[in-house]
Amino acid sequence: MSLEHSILHAFQQHYGAEPTILVRAPGRVNLIGEHTDYNDGFVLPLAIDRATWIALRPRSDRRVTVHALDFGASDTFDLDALTPQPGSWADYVRGVAWALGQHGYLLGGWEGVMAGDVPIGAGLSSSAALELAVARAFGAVAGWPWDAARMALIGQYAENRWVGMNCGIMDQMISAAGVADHALLIDCRSLETRPLPLPADTAVVVLDTATRRGLVDSAYNERRAQCEAAARYFGVKALRDVTAAQLEAAQGELDALTYRRARHVISENDRVLQACDAMAAGDAPALGRLLDASHLSLRDDFQVSNRELNLIVAAAQAHPACLGARMTGAGFGGCAVALVTDAGVEDFVAQVSADYATRAGLTPRVYVCRATDGAAIIR
Repeated sequence: MSLEHSILHAFQQHYGAEPTILVRAPGRVNLIGEHTDYNDGFVLPLAIDRATWIALRPRSDRRVTVHALDFGASDTFDLDALTPQPGSWADYVRGVAWALGQHGYLLGGWEGVMAGDVPIGAGLSSSAALELAVARAFGAVAGWPWDAARMALIGQYAENRWVGMNCGIMDQMISAAGVADHALLIDCRSLETRPLPLPADTAVVVLDTATRRGLVDSAYNERRAQCEAAARYFGVKALRDVTAAQLEAAQGELDALTYRRARHVISENDRVLQACDAMAAGDAPALGRLLDASHLSLRDDFQVSNRELNLIVAAAQAHPACLGARMTGAGFGGCAVALVTDAGVEDFVAQVSADYATRAGLTPRVYVCRATDGAAIIR
């Protein structure tokens, strides 16, 4: 049974009736452009065919009840008396309701069942998928028009201000605005987007290391603070505004750690723009080389990789069907992404899985991904 049919059946079982609304919002994998979004830079993610689904029906009051199949738990709250639920999936639902209210959106109550197949904590943006699915649900109930960029900002606002995760805009933006069969160049300053077709005869493969990290408690916020300190040194709003030549000229005046953090962000922005040129030209090998270079920068300059990510990237790069691979997501665990020739995907998955299991002593989960559209009302 598909996830869509499972959630419809679960709603019927839970509430004794058919839902009137079904929404979904996808997770994402970032092809290239890591730790650039909160530096006002460029990113190149794609929305993937794994998503959070909510089946629901409106209520006549301002009460929201959600049953989460994946957690076997329910949450009920009043839109006029929102309180945090720290550490719980329910905190994201409440946070989006709060953020929408803070931005003046009319909200109505509803009851629903929620489920998803975006791996949690793997760097595939399960939290953004949840946030945008909830935003879609509230929008469908109240009837206001969908503005992808605005809803992405509201999802980010909820995660920053309510949940306490100091994330950038990329995850919410691609979940809101993804385009089927394309990656989406996002300018994280202007929120302008440009869809770029994935190279012909290639597949995007996500390699889950089976290691997890908690972003709120990790070094993510520390890296962000280091980038902000570097921007202050140059007297600019963000590292987006610093060139490689300016950074090189200041090397003797910056401490070594700040220099390396800034070098990653500045060079990664350049790699994203080069990746767009490669995709526009249909040059898959050039795109793959940029992925390899991105991983080295994340590993050595930004220092957000770990043993398992390095092992799985090395195993991927060693396979003849792999054009390039790198860690993806915030790091410290989670997933890698590889660009692989269509003809070699099956053997790639089998060989890399076996090699990683032998070297790391862990069983990876591997997903051959299809790029999908962003958050939508299915019915």
